[in-house]
Amino acid sequence: MAHKYGIYTTGFLYLFMLLRISSRQRSAQFSQTRRSKFRLLLWLLPMLAVPAVWGYKEIESYFVQPEAILVLGGAEERELFAAKFAQQHPELPIWISSGSSEWYTKKVFAKARIERNRLHLDRRAVDTVTNFTSLVDELRSQGIDSVYLITSDDHMRRARVIGEIVFGSRGIIMKPLAVPSGRKPEPIEKSLRDGVRAILWVTTGHTGATLRDASENIKEWRRN
Repeated sequence: MAHKYGIYTTGFLYLFMLLRISSRQRSAQFSQTRRSKFRLLLWLLPMLAVPAVWGYKEIESYFVQPEAILVLGGAEERELFAAKFAQQHPELPIWISSGSSEWYTKKVFAKARIERNRLHLDRRAVDTVTNFTSLVDELRSQGIDSVYLITSDDHMRRARVIGEIVFGSRGIIMKPLAVPSGRKPEPIEKSLRDGVRAILWVTTGHTGATLRDASENIKEWRRN
């Protein structure tokens, strides 16, 4: 009889241990699933936030009335477009960051009968990042908190990424005006690279030109 009770007791203990192990496994699986979902959420949040912020900026720029015109130099069609646009907005000052030679730029705007005192030529920029970093504090010091941003359509995505970071850090809103160029959009890698450079400038004051140079060197190496 005692032997039978011993068998029953052993059986119950064995069953109890199985239930505990099963319970722990389910708990571990649930915990692992919960951690996996949390990690997935951490990845998804930035991906969801970017379109949300971009959409907000689109709405914001739609309602803003810019106080100046900013032209990013680098293609002749941008300055020609800006000269015609300036004729329709005679109250706005015009800032041109690098681009064509000074005499040519003055000629384009003189031909469009734009007053010389409206024209501000700045030659400090050497690339798209410095188009913004070289002017942002000067614009802000003059009380300008919104601008029309004029550049070629293939260049606009990169310009906006940089501008939203650099100008956004000083509270300046941009209203983009893309000039048709007939060219394909730039590779998104350029926008990502210069977006990092813009963040670097906001946080350290340096434009990270070495990132640009390294990227160009890698491209040259791949072509060869």
